[in-house]
Amino acid sequence: MSATARRRFLVGGAAAVGAAAVGPLASPGSVRAATRPLPAGLFTLGVASGDPLPDGVVLWTRLAPAPLAGGGMPDRAVEVEWQVAEDAAFRRIVRGGTATAEPGFGHSVHVDVRGLRAHRDHWYRFRAGGELSPVGRTRTAPHPLASTGHLRLALASCQNWQHGWFNAYADMAEQDVDAVLFTGDYIYESAPSSTAVRRHEGSGEPYSLVQYRNRYAQYRSDPDLARMHASAPWIVTFDDHEVDNDFAGQIPQDPDRQSPGAFAQRLTAAYQAYYEHMPVRATAIPDGPHIRMHRSLDFGRLARLQVLDTRQYRSDQATSEEAARRPWMTMLGAEQKEWLINGLRRSPARWNLIGSQIMMAETDLLPGAGKRWYYDAWDGYQAERDELLGVLAEVRNPVVLTGDRHLTMVADLKRDFADPSSPVVGAEFVGCSISSNGDEDQAAFHAQWDPRLPDNPHWKLVDAHRGYHLFDIGPDGVDARVRVVGTVRERTSPARTQARLRVENGRPGVEPA
Repeated sequence: MSATARRRFLVGGAAAVGAAAVGPLASPGSVRAATRPLPAGLFTLGVASGDPLPDGVVLWTRLAPAPLAGGGMPDRAVEVEWQVAEDAAFRRIVRGGTATAEPGFGHSVHVDVRGLRAHRDHWYRFRAGGELSPVGRTRTAPHPLASTGHLRLALASCQNWQHGWFNAYADMAEQDVDAVLFTGDYIYESAPSSTAVRRHEGSGEPYSLVQYRNRYAQYRSDPDLARMHASAPWIVTFDDHEVDNDFAGQIPQDPDRQSPGAFAQRLTAAYQAYYEHMPVRATAIPDGPHIRMHRSLDFGRLARLQVLDTRQYRSDQATSEEAARRPWMTMLGAEQKEWLINGLRRSPARWNLIGSQIMMAETDLLPGAGKRWYYDAWDGYQAERDELLGVLAEVRNPVVLTGDRHLTMVADLKRDFADPSSPVVGAEFVGCSISSNGDEDQAAFHAQWDPRLPDNPHWKLVDAHRGYHLFDIGPDGVDARVRVVGTVRERTSPARTQARLRVENGRPGVEPA
């Protein structure tokens, strides 16, 4: 990429102008003819917004008339117009400009809009080649000094195309959320299966940039996912399946089959495709096999959300209890750990939320005497977790929001899980998957997990339905609802509240509501 092109991306890829200079988007006949007409169907992947600030938000789209064939765009830059309004009819247009969709970034567009009013809805749209995009709605964060109010947050993760439909998003779209926190496994890298509910595109796992682009484009075609992206801003991070199952840093799941050089190339392709398809700021533009994803977002003085990256800096997973206790084992890396701890200790917020891809509370998989931990999660990084739990004991109202497990697992965070009398220092909500694991056999689930409950007394709820978690966060408490669907094997399925829980201000831990 040229230095000029990279500078465009580093400032959000757009030339923004104020409301006084913005009129309606140009009609098709008034747009200067390009050298060659663009293909039809430019906005097949829809629109999205993300990372809300009090005065701004990231707007996203990607021009892809042939989404499952690399995108189908000509190998040239394309100017894309954009507008933001304070009403759905675009009578009160407040920001607008042009962004450059570069072929080097898959003709994706990331517009870092600023100058918006705090804590209010905005509508946005794009135009290119005479075509108008779908309209999206987004919402800015509250004013930095706002100490009261309310935050409605949805927690989602783990959406495996082959395991079923993403129909939980249809219910989420009706809940008028302020933001969606997605904690990982947006795509799955698995090869197509002939027995799947919906078959993955391609002929195998993705390794190249084009292959990852095609996989993301397929996932983006899910109608309920597309609708939810256009309904509220998303705050995203990745876990393992956006690259390779259970990878750690630059170590693949199967190092005997993927050399360091080959895996670095795979990381480079996967991270670029991730950036191209997510509504994130230019700080997340990858640098080869590296990408910056940990970041912090404030919702007034009510809540601070620190979003983690638990894949890129971790030590390779332990394989024994002794190895999991080694003091040098790290999940976060030194720089990210310092950033997290400082952000927690200096937070002015009533609620301190942590977006974590993997479970922090202990999981003892062995009924009876002894321990058998889940080493890919925080159980495999005992010393660092103990350090963080000590910090949480000093922090106001810590709540960890997690993905990965394909289960609802709500737990108290204990200062020392080995000591039953150890104080509770926080709460954790592990979200059920959108579709991963499909429609589980509930009898088989209970036969497997019920015997483990006595060894994990800090667990408050374990459930195996598909869906998401919905949080209403106010000054006095966090009310959580586990929203589940009846099946993911069908295009539509009604949702219901499976459980209600609450975290009280000033009282660590979770209780039934």
